[in-house]
Amino acid sequence: MTARAEGGRRKVEGGRVVAVNHGDDNLVLAQRLGEWISRGPDLETDIALGNIALDHIGVARALLAYAGESDGRGEDELAMLRPEREFTNLLICEQPNGDFAQTIARQFLVDAYQLGLWEELSTAEDETLAGVAGKALLEARYHFRFSSSWVIRLGDGTEESRRRMESGLTHMWRFVDEMFEQHPHLRSEWDSNIDNILDEATLGRPAAVPQRSGGRQGIHTEYLGHMLAEMQWMARSHPGASW
Repeated sequence: MTARAEGGRRKVEGGRVVAVNHGDDNLVLAQRLGEWISRGPDLETDIALGNIALDHIGVARALLAYAGESDGRGEDELAMLRPEREFTNLLICEQPNGDFAQTIARQFLVDAYQLGLWEELSTAEDETLAGVAGKALLEARYHFRFSSSWVIRLGDGTEESRRRMESGLTHMWRFVDEMFEQHPHLRSEWDSNIDNILDEATLGRPAAVPQRSGGRQGIHTEYLGHMLAEMQWMARSHPGASW
C-alpha cells in the first residue's frame, strides 16, 4: 500500500490488495485466538479472548467481502477455499499460541501495529476501507489495553510470569520487521507505544534476532497449512453447503 495526503484524505493505491492483506491478518489471528476458547486461564480472560477473536473475524469479513467484489468471490470463498500460497497474512499472525504469555506477546505486538494502521486507513479516500478501519480502530484501542495490561501484569509479576513473558516476546520478535515492510512510516509510533509498556512492565526489549518475512508474498511458516486444513475442512468437504 502507498498512501499520500490529499485534501485531508489519504489516497490508497491497490485497495483490493490492501483489503486481502489485512483481511487475512485478522482472519488468521482470529482463528488462533479462537483456539483459547474454553482453555483460558480464568473465565473472564477466556471470554475476553473469544470476544477479541470475534472482533478480528468482523474486520476480516468486511475486508474480504470488499475484496471479493472485484472478481465475484464472496468472503466465505476467499476464507475457506483459497490454498495456503494465496493467503497473504503476516507471519506473526499464524504463529501457534504456545503458553498464555506467548499468546499475549503476539497480540501485544500486533495490537500496537494495528493501532497505527487503522488510524491511517480511517482517513482513506476509499470510503469502504475508511469505514472498516474507523470501526476497527475503536476495537484495536481496547485490544491494546487488554494485551498491554497483561504484559505489565506478567512482566512485573512473579519470577515465573516474568520469565514466560520475556520468552514470549523473544519468540515473536523475529516477525516484527515484516509488519513495517509496506508501512515503514508507522514504525516510530509503534516503537514508542511498545517501549512505554515494556518500561512499565520492567521489561527490556528482546535482543536483535534474524528476522522472518514472506507472508505478504504467500510464503509462510509450517504452521499456516496445518491451521487452514483444520479451518477449511468442512467447507471443502461439503462445497456449497448452507445451514
